[in-house]
Amino acid sequence: MDLLSSMRISATGLSAQSTRMNTISSNIANAETAGYKRKDPVMEANTDRQSFGEILKDSMDEHAQGVLVTDIAEDNRPPRLEYNPKHPKARADGYVEMPNVSVVEETANMVAASRAYEANLTAINAAKAMALKALDIGR
Repeated sequence: MDLLSSMRISATGLSAQSTRMNTISSNIANAETAGYKRKDPVMEANTDRQSFGEILKDSMDEHAQGVLVTDIAEDNRPPRLEYNPKHPKARADGYVEMPNVSVVEETANMVAASRAYEANLTAINAAKAMALKALDIGR
């Protein structure tokens, strides 16, 4: 794998983790908004090829070329029911469907996404340093 490919893979990771952090931020911001459903980004390996040469080189195996966010899916866990008959969105029985968002869980997810973002950034910086060192050696 060349340095440019490793940078491209890490860049897709940066983009995916940024989307993940934005989604988590939205979940936390709407943790007390009646009717909101927790959302999660759906990620999968990006197996797209960038050039004909890469297709020939990898024709026998499938190699991932990073990660893609393919969708932002709603969490299917049931909502938290809160008794508040005076709430404008209360059901006939007086219960309000509150979001299925746990602020503690979302905070932990935010820390994990932040660490993954940092790891991808470190990989890009390492590849950049190697490229600069290779240029220095070539002089």
